[in-house]
Amino acid sequence: MKLLLLISSAPLLLQAQATVSSPWDITETISALSQQTARLKPVLEQLKPEEWISQGAPETYVAQWRSAQQELSDVVVASAALQKQPDRLPAALNVYFRLDGMQTRLNSLVEGVRKYQNPAVGDLIVGIVAENTANRDKLRQYIADLADQKEQEFTVADREAQRCRTTLNRQPATPVQPASVKPPPASTTKTGTK
Repeated sequence: MKLLLLISSAPLLLQAQATVSSPWDITETISALSQQTARLKPVLEQLKPEEWISQGAPETYVAQWRSAQQELSDVVVASAALQKQPDRLPAALNVYFRLDGMQTRLNSLVEGVRKYQNPAVGDLIVGIVAENTANRDKLRQYIADLADQKEQEFTVADREAQRCRTTLNRQPATPVQPASVKPPPASTTKTGTK
């Protein structure tokens, strides 16, 4: 039965796999994305949002700065997990959403950097993020392709399961043989006579 499933679904699986990047390619992309993201760490460490407050900056910049540092770390950790299991859609989505969250936080933080610390440092952050755009786009395409592949695999498996259920339901039911009734064993107890 399993062999039949593999044979009948092989063309669809081959078609689906042809559109998804190979694990090697996506692993390289994730490695580059992680390394590029890690370049932000020393730049974020030189920011001093606590000092911006004395210049009139809102205190939310301090929270954004801390969140950006944590998100950067989370992206690196999530990327390492995806490199180990590149075919896991949840891991790929985790990296993408963490990267997206970090970039959103950085966009807001850059305004404060430019206004309260140093416009050149703000430009540096924007530049590092922009250099990672190609890797981010490759990850987004990989996620779309992987999701499509997983959906196709599920469709094939579901179709095959439905076919098997139909085949099983069409088979005549085998009559149940009634259990033969055996007479109770004869009593072996001796009755005493005097």
